[in-house]
Amino acid sequence: MSIVTAEQLSISFGKKQILDEESFAIQPGDRVGLIGPNGSGKSTLMRLLAQEREPDGGEIHFARGVKVGYLPQDILALPPGTLVDSVRSVVPGSDELRASIAMLEADLASAEEDEVRIELGERLADLHTRLADFEERYGRHRAESILAGLGFAEAEFERDITTFSGGWKMRAALAGLLLLEPDLLLLDEPTNHLDIPSLTWFDQFLRRFPKALLLISHDREFLNRQIRRVMTFEPEGLRSYPGDYDSYRRQRAEEELNLEIRARRQAEERAVTQRFIDRFRYKATKARQVQSRIKQLERSEVIEVRDHHSTVRFRFPEVTRSGREVIRIDQIDKRFGDKVIYQSVTKTLERGDRVAIIGVNGAGKTTLLKLIAKELTLDGGSITLGHNVQPAYYAQHHTEQLDRERTVLEEVWSLVPDKPQSAVRSVLGSFLFQGDDVDKKIAVLSGGERARVALARLLVIPSNLILMDEPTNHLDLDSSEKLAEALKEYGGTLLFVSHNRSFINQLATKIWDVQKGHIVEWSGNLDAYLYHLEQSAQRSDLIADSTGSVRGKAAGRADSASAGRAEESDKDRRRMKAQEREARALRIRPVKQQLETVEQQITALEQEKGELEKTLSSPTLYSDPQKAKQVQQRFADIQKQLEAMYPRWESLQAELESLS
Repeated sequence: MSIVTAEQLSISFGKKQILDEESFAIQPGDRVGLIGPNGSGKSTLMRLLAQEREPDGGEIHFARGVKVGYLPQDILALPPGTLVDSVRSVVPGSDELRASIAMLEADLASAEEDEVRIELGERLADLHTRLADFEERYGRHRAESILAGLGFAEAEFERDITTFSGGWKMRAALAGLLLLEPDLLLLDEPTNHLDIPSLTWFDQFLRRFPKALLLISHDREFLNRQIRRVMTFEPEGLRSYPGDYDSYRRQRAEEELNLEIRARRQAEERAVTQRFIDRFRYKATKARQVQSRIKQLERSEVIEVRDHHSTVRFRFPEVTRSGREVIRIDQIDKRFGDKVIYQSVTKTLERGDRVAIIGVNGAGKTTLLKLIAKELTLDGGSITLGHNVQPAYYAQHHTEQLDRERTVLEEVWSLVPDKPQSAVRSVLGSFLFQGDDVDKKIAVLSGGERARVALARLLVIPSNLILMDEPTNHLDLDSSEKLAEALKEYGGTLLFVSHNRSFINQLATKIWDVQKGHIVEWSGNLDAYLYHLEQSAQRSDLIADSTGSVRGKAAGRADSASAGRAEESDKDRRRMKAQEREARALRIRPVKQQLETVEQQITALEQEKGELEKTLSSPTLYSDPQKAKQVQQRFADIQKQLEAMYPRWESLQAELESLS
């Protein structure tokens, strides 16, 4: 029996039809991913199922007693009180049970007849049992356990809910939903405000969640692990496909290919029929056959190839080559009041690095990008950009700094007023701003559209260092994947913050983990780093367990590890990737060493060549013909050496890229 059934559902915004008499059902335990481009209606459908708005037509039926939990992208308000009390108040019933117990206890104290006392005692015992069950299922201990998993410190449990930031309020709302255990859980981009440790915990928690789930997410790996069915907004309407997101993409591609083949065959057959009609239309002996074929054409339904969703399609322009050292972070200090963010941190970012910055919320990930971009000042130390480094910075708060009174075209064109309008329009077109869309005011754009404007700004001014802070937050899944594909081909250096595991795994060659004022560096992607941490934790537990000092902690982790085969397969996958990374590192190391040697030689020769050029341009040199001849000869020798070394550098660079 379905827990939710939608019949002939319709809703529109102005002239835009979101749903047109669509019907679907959600079964108990169903795990559905809701897919579609920004503005297609995903969040609107969530709100309909959460009964926060009414459809224009059709009906939604819920099975008797079904509880629905809804986490929107933006939380407006939470129940008042402390953090724990606010989370627990999401589950009603505790106060009513306690009030009933108090009343029965008062009645029992005043009762005089034995029969009445026995009856009241039985009812009181039943209420105490129900209260004990309630506390076991929804009590403080479980609420605190969920809050801890989502990254809250124990000291924050008694803190007033109004003092938390928007991101932490979102987590508190999520904790309340997980405590409620609804029959249908509606999650609209739930990972947007989760750091990597909390995301890992939430990922595992949700995979054990036994009830129905409807999920919107731009993280492909997270989505694939959580869902077993896809509901997708397609040009022809709301469609459903079994399997995860990758399976949906394969099925959709096969459908479209088959449809194209059928349409082509039909077009060929109709062309043959039409030629017969045109040839014999006026021959009396063929009149019956001609009429038959005309009716045949009229009766046959023309197979039309499906329209495709418009998606962002772009590539970053070619960039100039920077020096080998792109950023030098030297003994930096940064604090906000008494809170130390960075203390004596030294790091170097080299040309071609693709570094993902991770860490718990508040560790200082965004702060580091702002310090490099000079949006914040250091308390100590220095950050220096290398030779010929041309930086660009994309951050979430930049979308709010766009000029609301400008049009999309004016906002981007203002960065490159010397370029022709056609060039700027071409860049905007790749971000789906076409025709009259470029004349829209920034003020009327959605969050996703503003994010695309900010990304377009990166493309009109080529840069060989890109700093990015949560670039996928306001993008739909397909746009997130296209951004990752474009950045894979980007020829510069990349330093970015992201909670999107799929995005990080596709791009990162290094991880910078911000921990307690310091940065731990790891070569490889996120899965390899998490596997390394897991193995290190297990080794620590084994050592500690042999002394008997932390058996409880080890046992707790063992219980968590036995949560399901899905987690084990995840560990196996990370172990295999780590092994592959180590094998690849062995192949890469000698090539990288050769490349570094050649680069050092080229740098030294280029510097000497530059000095000689200055000398050769000085008129005083030629007063000494012998010295002038020596300088000219050395300059020619260096030129020959460089001409021989540049192809060698290019060959090693290509070999390194192929191995990577």
